[in-house]
Amino acid sequence: TLTAPAPFADETSCQCQAPHEKLTIAQARLGTPADRPVRIYADGIFDLFHAGHARALMQAKTLFPNSYLLVGVCSDDLTHKFKGFTVMNETERYEALRHCRYVDEVIRDAPWTLTPEFLEKHKIDFVAHDDIPYSSAGSDDVYKHIKEAGMFVPTQRTEGISTSDIITRIVRDYDVYARRNLQRGYTAKELNVSFINEKKYRFQNQVDKMKEKVKNVEEKSKEFVYKVEEKSHDLIQKWEEKSREFIGNFLELFGPDGAWKQMFQERSGRMLQAFSPRQSPNSSPTRGRSPSRSPSPPWVINKTSPPASPKAASASLSSMSEGDEDEK
Repeated sequence: TLTAPAPFADETSCQCQAPHEKLTIAQARLGTPADRPVRIYADGIFDLFHAGHARALMQAKTLFPNSYLLVGVCSDDLTHKFKGFTVMNETERYEALRHCRYVDEVIRDAPWTLTPEFLEKHKIDFVAHDDIPYSSAGSDDVYKHIKEAGMFVPTQRTEGISTSDIITRIVRDYDVYARRNLQRGYTAKELNVSFINEKKYRFQNQVDKMKEKVKNVEEKSKEFVYKVEEKSHDLIQKWEEKSREFIGNFLELFGPDGAWKQMFQERSGRMLQAFSPRQSPNSSPTRGRSPSRSPSPPWVINKTSPPASPKAASASLSSMSEGDEDEK
């Protein structure tokens, strides 16, 4: 478990105690004793330390089963002389390497070209670097003599990322980063920005803020309209369901065959029956006429049918008495 950064070579007493015998790549791949790790050296500028650097160091560390990785970092003076100006200074670059998990030891102020004396001093078995010829310091390939000595082991570059790519992005989007840092509190002097450009960048920042506010308002408006449409759709759907239910109930009650019509017909029949009841049939048989006698005069009272009222009865009695007197 890693609990501390990798030590610097000039500040540590951790050295390989076993005799430094020459190893071949085949011997290194078979494995070495625990007290005799394969000492691999990788060097570079490591400006703006990124994933491509880390992957190269990971490959160097895992080339052999038992390895010890030393990383050499060139100083600012040497780098500015042979390669150019760096974004990070040498102290920042040293510290970045110390905190990489694959690094066992950091060599500060590493040489630009590896000498036999340097390789012997640090007991280096192999040098790891990508296989592309690295022309510098008047040489077509600064690792040519290492390759000829059989001490070179290649690693693969990570495509799509490099220090130059990162710097290119910054230069390309310079205005964006200048405005960003002005907004975060850096002064125009710290950013080496002129007075006119400072005002221009600050005005652009204000415009961007307004655009962002308008964008937020538009998004909220769209969200509000969407919610209103969704609720309106639900309300319309519920209204349609209720209206269908209301129409169905209305037709069931007042339709052509509805309950209201049947109830009205029943009540109408009862009212008509109450106003004009049916006459009951006459149960008594009609008295037969005698052939020898003439029909009864109209004043003869039918004994079977009672008078309709007391006045009619008295009128019938008076007529009967008058009839008897005539007969006499």
